[in-house]
Amino acid sequence: MDAVLEQLQAQVSAGSWPVGERIPAETDLAAQLGVSRPAVREAIRALSHVGVLEVRRGDGTYVRSSADPRPLLRRVARASARDVFEVQLAYDVQAARLAARRRTAADLERLELLLRARDEATEPDAFGAADARFHLGVAEASRNPVLIEAMRYFIDRLHESMRAIRLDHDVPEAGPARHRAVLDAIAAGDPEAAASAAAAVAEPTLTVLESLLGEGTARGEAAP
Repeated sequence: MDAVLEQLQAQVSAGSWPVGERIPAETDLAAQLGVSRPAVREAIRALSHVGVLEVRRGDGTYVRSSADPRPLLRRVARASARDVFEVQLAYDVQAARLAARRRTAADLERLELLLRARDEATEPDAFGAADARFHLGVAEASRNPVLIEAMRYFIDRLHESMRAIRLDHDVPEAGPARHRAVLDAIAAGDPEAAASAAAAVAEPTLTVLESLLGEGTARGEAAP
């Protein structure tokens, strides 16, 4: 499937089908590329997942972006925990600021449920997943489609990082009170308080990760 994905992405990037245009049907693509229809279907599904294509049920598959997101995704996959938290800090602060301006009553109800699930999670993997869902929920309440998509790209690494931190007692993670402060500020419609509360969630963990990185560098270990 990777080879088919490469071929399909190369055609999109080369402009074979402009952004907004429908690509050929699966059977036609399979014939053009000399591969099976299931392989084409899997490649389309993968490119839809990363925002290159858009499958419209009953209508066809359209090009959403000609950019190749895979180099970025590979970098994200190799990112250190420090890298992840630096990006989380940037995304979360802006997401919380915008969510405080734009959230609806339905958003607040959903965020309450997501926060409760985070607070109740104890097993590391479940905790990492619940934490990631809450942060994504705040981004979704921002109503900024670019920010939401960026968070969706990033959320798997946030999940993994929070799972690792729950297993590592030397690295702190912001507890329920700090996450509650984010939601309370969003509910109050206070953008700056929400942004400050979001920063307070990530900064303590980031400070410790920076310190650990500095210690490793001092011992002659390569920085990530």
